[in-house]
Amino acid sequence: MSRLSISFTKPNDDWLNAQVDSQEYKSKSDVVNDLIRQARREQEQIEIIRSKLIRAEQRGFTDQTPEQIREEVRKELRIDGIL
Repeated sequence: MSRLSISFTKPNDDWLNAQVDSQEYKSKSDVVNDLIRQARREQEQIEIIRSKLIRAEQRGFTDQTPEQIREEVRKELRIDGIL
């Protein structure tokens, strides 16, 4: 595991300390790693949605109702492990 020195603003350092003090995390490093994991998952979800939007634009118009479209998207998101 690599080590890195990071400087935090006072409010961010206070927040990190509060997370550790709450015993939800063992260290500031755990908090930062968890935040990075969350950001990476969010970015992956954005990329999936972006690719689906591009694919939908390329397909053109549909005769599906809005509810049918929503249900299809829900199924795809469950398959992709997002929901």
